[in-house]
Amino acid sequence: MNNERIHESVKQIITELKKQKDEKNIAGMARFGIVTSKAFGIKLPVLRGMAKHYKKNHELALALWETGYHECRLLAVFIDDPEQVTEKQMDSWVKDFNSWDICDQATALFDKTLFAVQKTFEWSKGEAEFEKRAAFAMIAWMAVHMKKETDEFFLQFLPLIVRESCDERNFVKKAVNWSLRQIGKRNSTLKKAALKTAQKIKEKDCKAAKWIANDAIRELSR
Repeated sequence: MNNERIHESVKQIITELKKQKDEKNIAGMARFGIVTSKAFGIKLPVLRGMAKHYKKNHELALALWETGYHECRLLAVFIDDPEQVTEKQMDSWVKDFNSWDICDQATALFDKTLFAVQKTFEWSKGEAEFEKRAAFAMIAWMAVHMKKETDEFFLQFLPLIVRESCDERNFVKKAVNWSLRQIGKRNSTLKKAALKTAQKIKEKDCKAAKWIANDAIRELSR
């Protein structure tokens, strides 16, 4: 796909999104903590339907991301090819994350790349809220998507969960909790390990850790 065709496709997509702009949905997005300064208020099922016409298209994904529009960035995530995603791209995109939904959808792409584990460890040490969220969202997605991966593979992430469990920022603590629960849901062995980890987290003297632990214990003990 040459540059001219990419430019034309981006232009057509933005035109279509503008036609479907929904102020009511934009207001709803804002209530859920999504940045809407460059949003059209298009719901995910509609965007996924649009994305089907472009899969997989790495060059178009990069161009859509650069527009800065919320829905264009979601489309970029949906149509990109994980085999062509580079480490540089991941580091660049994570710096652009400004909403939890962009973060979570992008990490559902990133977890399929060769750099998923490396970036999980790197980003978990980051200071930016959505960079850190991305690390734990990626753990959660790996627990969902990697059906054949070993228990040992997921056990390596439990110390990260313990280490970052006192981060009081809402989008971080929820992702830390999400990653712990998803690991525990894989099988009985990992469930036992996750519950043990939750008990360890619960002993920490901070509100975030106690919330993370209690919520995980409640769900995994059902």
